[in-house]
Amino acid sequence: MRFADIGQQLRAYRLESGLRAEEIAARLGVSRAALYRYEKGEVIKLDTIRRLAELLKISPLSLLGIGVEYFSRPLALQERLRQVEEDAEQILQLGGALCTLVTSEGYDSALAEAMADAANAAPERLAFHAAAEQALGLLAARKRAYQQRRPSIIAMVSEDALRGLLMDGIAPGLRVSEAVRHNLILAARAEAENLAGLMESVPMGLQIGLLTDSAPAGHFIVLRARERAHLCANPFRPDSQPLNAIGVGTVTAADEAVSIHQRVAENAWREARKGAEAAGRVRLLLAEMRLH
Repeated sequence: MRFADIGQQLRAYRLESGLRAEEIAARLGVSRAALYRYEKGEVIKLDTIRRLAELLKISPLSLLGIGVEYFSRPLALQERLRQVEEDAEQILQLGGALCTLVTSEGYDSALAEAMADAANAAPERLAFHAAAEQALGLLAARKRAYQQRRPSIIAMVSEDALRGLLMDGIAPGLRVSEAVRHNLILAARAEAENLAGLMESVPMGLQIGLLTDSAPAGHFIVLRARERAHLCANPFRPDSQPLNAIGVGTVTAADEAVSIHQRVAENAWREARKGAEAAGRVRLLLAEMRLH
């Protein structure tokens, strides 16, 4: 058994359960420190895995990294994605308006402003604030790891999704004031210009294409490491509502699932607009939005 992998999945499923570490440790009959050691990859008995799976309401196979992992909480899926990205050497993305790992500092600042403003009006203000802080921390950790490791990325973003971003701004699902929404629309336009610049310059190890003729039916990422590959189907944008977003994301290392998604992405890449052509299309879209 790969105890480090089990530990990572345990942490993600702990976030998915909504239970505090203290609650899980107490029900399991161990100390909180012991639970954290399991999460860091300490040897764990099969009986303990079975009891943890029962407590977290998942299959023991999920903790062992076999089959499909399901996540209904954005924070849990973002944590699991962060873990898989740490080992990835190649990342293949299909769908969405942006490539999250290469968004600018302006995007992060705008998202933080949106989360702070939305927290003020949220019924569960303290819980929302805590979830927002955790979401922003996970995003920062993912981007930091990318900057340090520089895995190669091929991303295909959707023109339809980008148009929606430019119309509604960053974090369209959050309830914010009119002034903040205006700032978020301006930040979205700045991010689209950043995207066009990346398309045009084609930095080493980063290629971004634009899908214009048909919008992807879903958003997924294939992450290839030295030993194995993972597929993540992610319905949650990084600027989603951090507390009560509705959806189910999946992560799997099953060869068949990875292969078919890889083929779909490779076919889409052949049809995508690239380089100066893609950048020009994004800037044309920006110009159209500024007229409205």
